[in-house]
Amino acid sequence: MPTLLIKNAHLLTLDDRQTEIPNGGLFIRDGFIERVGQTSSLPQTADEILDLAGHVLLPGLVNTHHHFYQTLTRAVPAAQDANLFNWLKTLYPIWARLTPEDIFISTSTALAELALSGCTTASDHLYLFPNGSKLDDEIAAAAEVGLRLHASRGSMSLGESQGGLPPDSVVDDEESILKDSQRLIQKYHDPKSGSMVQIVLAPCSPFSVTGELMKQSAKLAREYGVHLHTHLAETEDEEQFCLQKFGHRPVGYMQEVDWVGNDVWFAHAVWVNDEEIKVFAKHNCGVAHCPTSNMRLASGIAPIKGYRKAGVNVGLGVDGSASNDGSHLLAEVRNAMLLSRVKEGITGFSASPTLPPSSEKMGGAGGGLMTAREALYLGTRGGAAVLGRNDIGSLEVGKCADFFAVNLNKLDFAGMHDPVSAIVFGQPVNADYTVVGGKFIVKEGQLVTVDERKLIEKHNKAARRLLAG
Repeated sequence: MPTLLIKNAHLLTLDDRQTEIPNGGLFIRDGFIERVGQTSSLPQTADEILDLAGHVLLPGLVNTHHHFYQTLTRAVPAAQDANLFNWLKTLYPIWARLTPEDIFISTSTALAELALSGCTTASDHLYLFPNGSKLDDEIAAAAEVGLRLHASRGSMSLGESQGGLPPDSVVDDEESILKDSQRLIQKYHDPKSGSMVQIVLAPCSPFSVTGELMKQSAKLAREYGVHLHTHLAETEDEEQFCLQKFGHRPVGYMQEVDWVGNDVWFAHAVWVNDEEIKVFAKHNCGVAHCPTSNMRLASGIAPIKGYRKAGVNVGLGVDGSASNDGSHLLAEVRNAMLLSRVKEGITGFSASPTLPPSSEKMGGAGGGLMTAREALYLGTRGGAAVLGRNDIGSLEVGKCADFFAVNLNKLDFAGMHDPVSAIVFGQPVNADYTVVGGKFIVKEGQLVTVDERKLIEKHNKAARRLLAG
């Protein structure tokens, strides 16, 4: 069994004790962590040894919401200054031209970007399948890049002719959606510790599928023990849509269609009230917080402090790369911290100026403004909890050897006095090393599983074709 020794790093484990180890390291065997501690306490021989003196080492970031295919439609002029519904209306006809090769290429690009930002596990939501495209195309690309993938079999069945938002050209019939969902679970879903692929069932949103598809998807997911995911309460427009069409606010509608439970997580969940936060907490629903996308589309600011205070699991997501225009998860950690502080300022929340560092609550809502370590918790342990994984998210014995490291000997970090907070308060940088299951995806700042130059060429060619029509 291959072994890997990491030594001399400033290590933040994000375990329950919030352990931080200067001059720390990991001993890894066969893709799992066997030892964690001071470098001097670890075995001194291994098949490969990496000295990370001058680096900060953290658990791999976990991305809980993305649309990989949207890397092909970034900064489209007609969609740059639109809110969510108008943004979707503009891009649906372009996405209708996607091919299986486009899905493969865009997945490779998104995952390469994520790996360079320190991400080791990503959940993607693919909800339209034009021209023979399948979720299989995405899964094949992820296997080449080497990140863990939670592949969400999304769907849209409620076209414009039936009162939905998407054009009829990009929706599918519900029988075929459920049949393909079952096929994908049976073929790819791996629930074991250390799994590289898990399948999620993910009808797109209340305004693009019927209530019956929501109910049947929930029934199928629970039959096979897989998770459920959808967009919810992203904008005020959605609230009005749900009230008019279903007679419920978005969260009430989820209760009506059996979409609450510890196997469910929602993307965005911006427009919720205190009682609805209690519903999430009571049923252990998770939330994928997408701060950059919510700012880009002027959707609002999610009540993250309220969620954390109530005990709701919250992870971070970069969201679709046409509503963020990037796939940098460490940037989301920073924006989550900063946007939380803006919201607390708006609501008149006051932080204690004398709050000692030892009282920071990485796992919950502390007494002050969101800290850098709390934001990192959301991007690691929080994301793992949202996806229902207990084998990732922290650097502990028995867990997957998923981590990233950043060299602090850079101009970006000159004058920074806290090595952990430096990578959150400072402008987002790329990871120097990203490792998944003990295997290097990024080494010395360079992708090792992907030919970056060739990928950029293919991706830009496909993007130009899509926009040309």
